[in-house]
Amino acid sequence: MISQQHRLEKVSPAEPEQQKQEKRHKAQASQTLLRGLDIIDAVANDFSDLSEIAKVTGMTYSTAHRILSALQQRNYIRRDPEHGYRLGHALLGLGYQAQAQIDLVKLANPLLLELAKKTSDTVHLGMLIQDSIVYLEKISSRRPVEISSRIGGNKPLFSTGIGKALILDQSEEQWLALFDRSSQRLEATYSRNKWLKMMRHYAREGFAFDLGEDEPAIRCVAAPVRDGRNHIIAAVSVSSTVEYMPPWRMQELVSTVQHTALQISTKLGFRTA
Repeated sequence: MISQQHRLEKVSPAEPEQQKQEKRHKAQASQTLLRGLDIIDAVANDFSDLSEIAKVTGMTYSTAHRILSALQQRNYIRRDPEHGYRLGHALLGLGYQAQAQIDLVKLANPLLLELAKKTSDTVHLGMLIQDSIVYLEKISSRRPVEISSRIGGNKPLFSTGIGKALILDQSEEQWLALFDRSSQRLEATYSRNKWLKMMRHYAREGFAFDLGEDEPAIRCVAAPVRDGRNHIIAAVSVSSTVEYMPPWRMQELVSTVQHTALQISTKLGFRTA
């Protein structure tokens, strides 16, 4: 016969109330997100009335109204007085951005391949996402060099040449704000004044370097890509190890990288003054 004490040892301790609440909160958050996506799908499929949206998504009227209100606040959904609910400009912007990324890579790829062939180095195309760059394309080096990057991967703005090239049009206040947000890593290399002076020089000359800020053995030359509005939307870079990138060669590569960036920009509608 099993003793009462043994039976008690077999019983699992009750789950702490805090853990239960956290699980419930995560489940609710996931459910709300999925419901929000369902509503966006419904509006995209021309269901514009609240009662229609609630019915097609299987939500109660009040739940659909609550989520629609939240989506309106973030501009993912808008309400037209005549036509009801419509997709908001935030979604339209994301859709445009996604399409632009796809088109940009297709458009830029032949020019990036040509640049890689000309230099024998690793070539990147990247764009800005908050305080990071995201690599849209990578052409690997023909040299025995491995660069730790991948398409879809990201790295900090401040420590890469391509990242600095992406922010050449930003204000000095924005440059300093980035420095302050990244100061734990940047202060090992730059003072605030040195960072500002460097960014002023890059902005004036239209290029940027990575002088080992990201990886000590890697050097990079980058230039911005502009669209028809003269906005920087991407950047091109050539990267290699110090062995293949002495200072004199980095200077020589500036015009080469800028030329490729300009060719891509021209295809996007950019015109020089």
